[in-house]
Amino acid sequence: MGQAGAGRARTRVRDADGTRLPPARFAYDRHTWKEIAHLLANLPVALFGFVYVMTVLLTGVGLTVTVIGFPLLAVGLMGARQLGRLERARARALLGVRVAEPSRLPLRGAGGFLPQLWMALKDPVGWRTALYDFIRLPWGILTFTITLTSLFVLWPVLPFIARGLANADRAMVRGLLSPSDELERRIAELESGRGAVVDTAAADLRRIERDLHDGAQARLVNLAMGLGLAKEKLLEDPDAAAAMVDEAHGEVKLALQELRDLARGIHPAVLTDRGLDAALSSVASRCTVPVRVTVDLTERPAAAIEGIAYFTVSELLQNISKHSGARSASVEVWRTEDRLLIQVEDDGRGGARLDGGTGLKGLADRLAAVDGLFVVDSPEGGPTTVTAELPWRDRA
Repeated sequence: MGQAGAGRARTRVRDADGTRLPPARFAYDRHTWKEIAHLLANLPVALFGFVYVMTVLLTGVGLTVTVIGFPLLAVGLMGARQLGRLERARARALLGVRVAEPSRLPLRGAGGFLPQLWMALKDPVGWRTALYDFIRLPWGILTFTITLTSLFVLWPVLPFIARGLANADRAMVRGLLSPSDELERRIAELESGRGAVVDTAAADLRRIERDLHDGAQARLVNLAMGLGLAKEKLLEDPDAAAAMVDEAHGEVKLALQELRDLARGIHPAVLTDRGLDAALSSVASRCTVPVRVTVDLTERPAAAIEGIAYFTVSELLQNISKHSGARSASVEVWRTEDRLLIQVEDDGRGGARLDGGTGLKGLADRLAAVDGLFVVDSPEGGPTTVTAELPWRDRA
């Protein structure tokens, strides 16, 4: 019974984030001395933070009726962010509290002075840090007085007192200085995903423009010139005119093929009409190695997800044709709950990497922009397995 009780006690002595905390005891070990040092430092640190908030931030609030008020308040909030960083470092060193650093304000991408000013003014991290510094002064006075008095009068029970006061400090640090992890992570992901989508769309537009300019457009110009010459020679030299018309006919066929390939690169008709199974089979038939395609879907996903899945497989099969040296490959597509899974394997030489210059990084960014995942397993010597995961969205 005693051992069980001791086990439960040991289990309870854990921090909120699962960090094992040293048990409070009469021995003055290094953990106890760190907590005492933190509590004694509370007064000067809290005094500095309180003075900063009262002078800088309240002055900025009071001057908001003037031109300099809002910029001064924004600078004060950014300074409060730095005070929060120092407090998190102090809690990490002395209390063992692991608090993640909040993400930086993306001021460079705000697009001008006024958007940057508004972003700094509505910064929740700065306002929470200001609140933390404002309410810490009475707590700093209390902890400093109790700890210093106990150090001389109540030293036998000081470790217990220090532990209780330090736990309250830990709660304050987590409550006011921790970033809103899920929200900030989500904002960062969306910002990154938006940038990836914009870059991908711009690259696709440039590719289409280049293909039209260098391919079909050039052929159509040559075709017009050839037909013009044939028209002039129609009466003078019918045989030469017939040869020019025949050559122009060949140019028309090539231009149509290039336009067809370009349209397939934008969005293939077979994908719209018949879905992923037929579209991926068509892509696989153009691969230089035999590809086995298995699509296990009872219904079609949303058009956007279907398109991303198609172009992901298409790009991967192009990489297999160009770089892998494989003898065979396979493509599997299936649905698991609310996710669409794609797995492409080949028995090539391996060594594929996201930074290898084969377009895999672009695929990873494109999937990340829609909450997808992209994993490459390609040891040297092969085989290579690429797994892509997309969110499932029902087709409208």
